[in-house]
Amino acid sequence: MTKTMRKVFKALALSGILASCAVNHSKSTSEVNQSKTSKMTNKEIVGTFLGAVMKQDTATMRQFANADYIQHNPFVPTGLEPFIGLLPVLKEHGTYAENVRLFQDGDFVFMHNIWHNAEPFGADEMVAFDIIRVDENGKVAEHWDAMMPQMPVNESGRTLTDGTTEITDLDKTEANKTQVKALFDILINGTQEEAGAAVMANFAPDYKQHNPKAADGLAGFMAAMPTEQWVFTKQHKVLGQGNFVLSISEGTHKGVHSVFYDLVRLDNGKIVEHWDVIQPIPTQGLAHNNGMFGF
Repeated sequence: MTKTMRKVFKALALSGILASCAVNHSKSTSEVNQSKTSKMTNKEIVGTFLGAVMKQDTATMRQFANADYIQHNPFVPTGLEPFIGLLPVLKEHGTYAENVRLFQDGDFVFMHNIWHNAEPFGADEMVAFDIIRVDENGKVAEHWDAMMPQMPVNESGRTLTDGTTEITDLDKTEANKTQVKALFDILINGTQEEAGAAVMANFAPDYKQHNPKAADGLAGFMAAMPTEQWVFTKQHKVLGQGNFVLSISEGTHKGVHSVFYDLVRLDNGKIVEHWDVIQPIPTQGLAHNNGMFGF
């Protein structure tokens, strides 16, 4: 049961949106529901769904999500009804997610969260990146995530989640995404010399580092590399909003097949801050065959 519980939501900061939506009682229920979602942003749709999870409001969950909701967390059954079946576990353990950062890129809403009271997941606090896709009908359709235990502050005094949250430079979203994708292309496919040059060209020398095993700046990254052995083999998705870009890739960490979620903040064409979550990709005890990628 512990593993199949790994992804149940409680988004405190995003609840209550549904109550603010006006209802025209002269219309049918389906017409009203469609009218509501058509006037909501994808952030609001996701917030309403997660708020309903928090309140265990299954009627609203069914209204805002597809019955065949696709799950990519390897330990949670796919489909909405199996997900709803896990809600009593959430209530029993008092597990909830504190949202730190929230972004929207087209059909995708992506979040940086801290899970509290998360002992069933392996630690008192867990840090996660969550991605939810909203379909053309305004329904929550698909979910991906990666999670790791909260760690002590790194050598530079930073945690996995603190730092800048303000979204700026909305006009630079596509340029920033293109830059990060090109960087990872070189890290994956380039020579060692090309990869080193790309890191030097893209990162500010004194960038702020939130990885628990590395200190600030290029010097901190290079010092941690021999022991951490971060190796990227394939990039699956790049999402962004303004000055923030999230890369989802796979590779190995200390020789273990892993998923990498890397969030960076850019300023004037340079990466000035970095956060990540690294999770081993499991091969046993899987709740479905959807995999952790499939974007």
